[in-house]
Parts: sequence; structure tokens; C-alpha cells
Amino acid sequence: MTKQQLIEQLQLERHIEGGYFKRTYQSDDHPAIDTKAGPRLRISSIYYLLTDDAPIGRWHLNQSDILHYFHLGEPIEYCLIDCDGALSTHTLGPDPSLGHSLQLAVKGGTWKASRLPQGEFGLLSEAVCPGFEYQDMTLGEQTPLLTQFPQHKQHILEFFTDH
Repeated sequence: MTKQQLIEQLQLERHIEGGYFKRTYQSDDHPAIDTKAGPRLRISSIYYLLTDDAPIGRWHLNQSDILHYFHLGEPIEYCLIDCDGALSTHTLGPDPSLGHSLQLAVKGGTWKASRLPQGEFGLLSEAVCPGFEYQDMTLGEQTPLLTQFPQHKQHILEFFTDH
């Protein structure tokens, strides 16, 4: 399967963070969850695809917890900065014997960026709880991130480089 076949068959669109996505589920038939930002869906889910021509998922922060599930293709690397400023890296991929994880939980309030370091594509799904709303996401800007986390300058800048 090629990246173009996946994009067409899964009806993926460009994502504001980078890569491609499609919302595959939202819990419309259940009561909303009350949050500080107002009522939200209980859960939503997407496909998310990084490709060799769109290999970066740019820095962003979500208010909701997100579970990431690896599906197909090459491993995807994640860089996280939690609310205390601690940095961690994780690789979602198909082979646990190589240190890959098949799933990754990211708490709300964590800065997150991802990349496809090699290959044609990497496909995963994300489940977001409470459900994803664009107003609950903050796209990272280089200067504020570097000001807030100067100790992570190298990692921050890597995800602002266009390939």
C-alpha cells in the first residue's frame, strides 16, 4: 500500500498540525461531559498519517488526554514536554523488540510534536477524551516555547524545520 492509496481510501485531509487526518468517530449519541471550557463530547477518534512529504506533526498542546495507536508503515517519533517541563521521547512502531510502543498515552496539558524520520508513511489512530475541539488545542510558536523551555531548545527547533 502506498501513502496515496491510504490518503484516498481513508479519505484523509491535510491537518493544521502537519500530516493528514480524518475524524472517524465522535460520541454524539451520549451526554456531553462538562469541562472548564464547556460541554464536550465524551470521546472522539481520528486516523493520523505522517508521510515523507509531510513528515512533521508540529508542536501543539491539547487540553484532553490522547491515546495514540500504531497501525501501519514506519515508526513515528514523539517528543513530549509535560506541564513540569520534563522532556520525554517515544517511538510508536510495529516492533516492540526494537523499543517501539504500539500505543502511547499523552495527558492533557502536555506539549507534543511528532515526526516520521524515514520511510514513505506511518499511520496511527488517536482517541481523545473528552472529545477533540479545535478551541481546546494550542499550536506551538517557536519564541514562546523557547522562552518557556530554554533547556529543550534543540528538541523544540527540530520540529520547526520544514523538510
